[in-house]
Amino acid sequence: MIRVSLYEDVCDIRELLEETISTASDMVLIGSHEKAVDILENTRKEKPDVILLDIQMPGISGIEAALLVKEKYPYIQICMQTVFEDNEKIFAAICAGASGYILKASPPEKYVDAIIDTYQGGSAMSPSIARKVLSMFQNQNARVKEFVELTASEKKVLDLLVKGLSYKLIASELNISFPTVNFHLKNIYKKLHVNSANEAIRMAMQNKLV
Repeated sequence: MIRVSLYEDVCDIRELLEETISTASDMVLIGSHEKAVDILENTRKEKPDVILLDIQMPGISGIEAALLVKEKYPYIQICMQTVFEDNEKIFAAICAGASGYILKASPPEKYVDAIIDTYQGGSAMSPSIARKVLSMFQNQNARVKEFVELTASEKKVLDLLVKGLSYKLIASELNISFPTVNFHLKNIYKKLHVNSANEAIRMAMQNKLV
């Protein structure tokens, strides 16, 4: 039996998925949660084989939660579910360690198939998601080339961001003003095609930019 933990903040969807998983013959639902803030503690207690994780969660996102789980429990498989077909979110989920990616519009049997595929080491993805992933990886060389456009100052800011320094401490460490730090970060986000510090850190680590 495949042990499944579920994370979904929308009550109606969560109840539907609870029923889908609970009635499947080859899996058992061991936990159902509306938030991912306690995902490490929940995972320690529940010991799931697969985590079905919504990408858009209150408190911390599914992508952030996936990163936490894979860092501490790399052997646990993660299948992301979302209403989004956004390239950046798909790429971020894969980089965070997700093995599968399913759209919420999928019928119950597709969810069951996705969980089984993820558990067995496959990459469960709908055809539209698979096409996007293929396109993204085909374009990776071009994107990595863009990373080298970071200036020396931007690379210093990014390096300190990866090391966990706050914006205020980055300004102090580099002897620059707080607005200057923000200016560099805006340019970094634009060049790395990200929208947050967490995504910038992930990109930096994945592509060994610092």
